[in-house]
Amino acid sequence: MNTRTKLSLAAASAISSFCAFAGSAHAQAFYLQEQSARAAGRAFSGEAADTGPSSLWWNPASIAGIDGIQGDISASLILPEGEIRNNGTVIVRPGQSAASVGGDPVATNPIESGVLPSGSIAVPIGNRLAVGLTFASPYSFTTDYDDGAWTRYSADRTRLRTYDIQPSIAFAVTPWLRIGGAANIEHAEATLTNALPNLSAALPDGMQSLSGDGWDVGWSAGAQIDGGPVTLGLSYKSSIEHDLKGDLSISGLLGPLAAQNLDLSGVHATYSTPWQAIGSVRFAATDKLTLNAQVIRYGWSKFDSIDIGDPVDTSIPENYKNTWSYAGGFDLQVDPQLTLRAGVQYAGTPTRDGYRDPRVPDSDRWNFATGASIKVSDHFAVDAAANYIRFEDAPIDKPTAAYAGTVVQTPVVVDGQLNDASAVVLSLGGRFNF
Repeated sequence: MNTRTKLSLAAASAISSFCAFAGSAHAQAFYLQEQSARAAGRAFSGEAADTGPSSLWWNPASIAGIDGIQGDISASLILPEGEIRNNGTVIVRPGQSAASVGGDPVATNPIESGVLPSGSIAVPIGNRLAVGLTFASPYSFTTDYDDGAWTRYSADRTRLRTYDIQPSIAFAVTPWLRIGGAANIEHAEATLTNALPNLSAALPDGMQSLSGDGWDVGWSAGAQIDGGPVTLGLSYKSSIEHDLKGDLSISGLLGPLAAQNLDLSGVHATYSTPWQAIGSVRFAATDKLTLNAQVIRYGWSKFDSIDIGDPVDTSIPENYKNTWSYAGGFDLQVDPQLTLRAGVQYAGTPTRDGYRDPRVPDSDRWNFATGASIKVSDHFAVDAAANYIRFEDAPIDKPTAAYAGTVVQTPVVVDGQLNDASAVVLSLGGRFNF
């Protein structure tokens, strides 16, 4: 086996997981939607049609025609739980019969809790034009399986952070039509580890570690139509093609596999995040009650593969599918100082049976939300929200193989299950204006 082939075989299995991240508290797969405490209180049901910087992430037109400088800052505490259970995963070492993968058969709460911050500010330029800036972290989480867990050949520890800076501009064309556009400048950084099997079960596992980062750019555009009691919002967030450059380390391989131990720099992995097409409507049923609805089409098919450049040169299929989320909710102004909110959201997973692995233990989910806003003064309001997210049980069943395509190919036939997964998300924020 030549050096280039060994690099390809050793690195491909590591980089194939480079962007395959998930979080049980998120909107879908590895996307985070918790970018506003106000939005969280109604289950993200009216964001593209609402106004002000709290809605900038969903629709850059939201700040057109604002009166004075406005800002929003929020933080969400994400508390996920659940178990990833082994139902009979086996490993087939060369020349040996299939054997149990071993390890702890139940991984409990592998997705770590965390705090997600976000913020926006908007400044009017005249009566119709406004500029804004949003800071968000749309793809961020950490999973940490125990040493020796049954998942170790697919996933050990994963850490992803994505920082999105969105400068926006919006213009009120008429009293009833607002339009806007934005750039999405994203920095992604990731670190992951997982075990590699030696050829004998009596030997300890090897280990591989991969880390990388990169800057890339996308765009957003939107419009709002204000028709009296009804406001319609339409927006589109583009897919972003990420190119992460990183380092790969493989250690602990023994015997005939020892030649694959390496430290490799300059590895490139490219992948695309999904586009989003968002439709939202807000209906002022009375002077105190507003009803909200929002539908999002996610272009997850853009995440169909991870393409790996020199010196590996391979492509890893992911086979994600496009999917939808649906949300409904309300805002009820109890008095001039207090507004109550609630909502429900359903989101389908883009992962497919047969392709779901422990790095992406994703499934369809329901999100039940409640929240409130307290107007502290004419210039400041506090937003709070609580969300309970319930996930359907789903199979963990993506097969893998170490050293694929060689005489020492070692298949791992994954047979697991995501069970009893849920999350509580507590959000707190403040809105100000001058």
